[in-house]
Amino acid sequence: MPRFFQRVFIGGSILISTVSLTLLFSTIFPVYLSVLIVGTIFATFFLLMGKWIFGARKLAMDSFMRVTTGLFASVVVAMVAFLMFAIVEGGYEKFTLEFLTSHPAEGFLEGGIFPMIVGTAMLVIIMSVVGVPVGVMTAIYLTEYAKESSLIARTIRFCLNVLAGIPPIVIGLFGLGFFIATIGRSIDTYNAELKYNEFAETLREKGSPVAGEAKTPLSKTITYLERTAPEKWKDEIVRLRSVEEANPGIALTAKDIDEFFVSTESAIWGRPSLLWAALTMALLTLPVVVVSVEEAIRAVPRELREASYSLGGSRLETVVRVILPSSSSGIATGTILAVSRGAGEVAPILFTGVAYFLPDIPSSLHSQFMELGYHIYILATQSTNVAVTVPMQFATTLALLLLTFSLNFTAIVLRARLQTQRAKYA
Repeated sequence: MPRFFQRVFIGGSILISTVSLTLLFSTIFPVYLSVLIVGTIFATFFLLMGKWIFGARKLAMDSFMRVTTGLFASVVVAMVAFLMFAIVEGGYEKFTLEFLTSHPAEGFLEGGIFPMIVGTAMLVIIMSVVGVPVGVMTAIYLTEYAKESSLIARTIRFCLNVLAGIPPIVIGLFGLGFFIATIGRSIDTYNAELKYNEFAETLREKGSPVAGEAKTPLSKTITYLERTAPEKWKDEIVRLRSVEEANPGIALTAKDIDEFFVSTESAIWGRPSLLWAALTMALLTLPVVVVSVEEAIRAVPRELREASYSLGGSRLETVVRVILPSSSSGIATGTILAVSRGAGEVAPILFTGVAYFLPDIPSSLHSQFMELGYHIYILATQSTNVAVTVPMQFATTLALLLLTFSLNFTAIVLRARLQTQRAKYA
């Protein structure tokens, strides 16, 4: 029998045996575990047969490792393929143009996911615009300016390692406490003080009942404002009159009135918003960008740096004209990884900007938004009828994957074009 037919016969026998044993074990174990068991059995069989027939231990071990590693790689590919197949199968019927371009309705039982798509895209774009430049500049400092053994470099690397190991939910709590409660409220307080600055000066004018430090009945202050500029301070008079009606005979100083207006001013920045969520996500993805860009910069040959210096170039010119163009692919890789990480995270934005139901797209940086990942969680846990929303869950998951793939593909294309241009002018 020709050797070709022998190989076909042996390969076919092995394939039939593998499928048969896998189907047999799948009646007891999950499919992926059945594949792993059958692969281990065949790998062990080939190892023993190799030692017995050929007496070649090295050849048998090579065959065993080849089969084993290939088996595990095949399991990973099979799991990803099965996951993608399950998502597409469960959501392709619901995944229509109307679903992508309409707003949610009827308690998430009807409508589409257009606000979620826009919110996710805006979140990822703002996160990249903020996080990637900071990560690139940090990587440039660590590789081109700071000494490897310096205290500053070691401190920065330690902070990056700690930041990479912090759970995302903790990053979200940090964003709530730092960006919203500290920075946002400080901005609101400053804006309120500016807004009521002229009103505060009016209260302290000569002749005002609260010009001094003593507390004065609020009714006298209202009467003074109505007598001096009733139209100018119409809104303030209405608010003070409501306080006086709720607390008859209350006495306040000018400082008390100032604090009342500042504290009751509606929050704009001191609440969850798109900007604070994007900054929190940028903080989460910062270690990924720094590590990727740093490795790309280190891969730039030293000869290019030395050539730049020998031609009279400064360190800044070398970084801008030599280092960054040569490491553009690494910068694009860091951006891709950051986009992939940011688009799929939900925990950091729970406290910093995402909304349960907000069927409008964000109109400004201080607006709240809806997000695809959080919407999937809402559909699966808090919908009025979870069973009815299962197709929408799969369709939303498919949209999230396609959005992530699209952003990644765009970054990959840009990286390829940069590499082509660099090779052209090299």
